[in-house]
Amino acid sequence: MNVIADFSVVPIGVGVSLSRYVAACQEVIEESGLSHQLHGYGTNIEGPWEEVFAVIKRCHERVHEMGAPRISTTVKFGTRTDRDQTLRDKMSSVASKL
Repeated sequence: MNVIADFSVVPIGVGVSLSRYVAACQEVIEESGLSHQLHGYGTNIEGPWEEVFAVIKRCHERVHEMGAPRISTTVKFGTRTDRDQTLRDKMSSVASKL
């Protein structure tokens, strides 16, 4: 089953600048080869369920390896069984109505 997920990994106890942790997670995502899009408050990622959630787990592992004692992650995700849909499809559908 394919899934489109939006997630945000927030390390706690590491100060106020989080960009190096975001960059580390982006590296993990890019290594996965899954389609993704970074945005101002998180990342959209799409692909097979197991692969998407494995990437989120690897982001947690990487951020902990960097010294973050705690992490809070928010995940929103959706699946469809009636047809295939990509992130690009979803954005194009909205753009066509503007």
